[in-house]
Amino acid sequence: MKKKDLILAGGICALALILWLAAQFFLPGNHRTIRITVDGELYGEYALEEDQVIAIGETNVCEIKDGRVKMIEADCPDHLCMHQKAIDAGGGTIVCLPNRVVIEAGKDDSGGGLDAVA
Repeated sequence: MKKKDLILAGGICALALILWLAAQFFLPGNHRTIRITVDGELYGEYALEEDQVIAIGETNVCEIKDGRVKMIEADCPDHLCMHQKAIDAGGGTIVCLPNRVVIEAGKDDSGGGLDAVA
């Protein structure tokens, strides 16, 4: 390879990195939120940047703190959801099966992605 080819390849890689970083930090999307569903129905979407305690109906309570979410209370008999590790924007799921509560993080359901069927 010639020196000019290496400079061109490096420039393309740098441009791609800059565009990716801009898309991660400046474009709106759900990748920095959690999505809570109860019995398959959307209960709410909450930003991970805002520390808060969320009462999920009368059965569960989750806490968002420092960009991570954890189930802190549940009235189910086994409390397995409370023993699951905290999840963040990188992805993950907390499930309380007896109460049919699901907390998902890191999903982007904005419809702008690729269609897996196509």
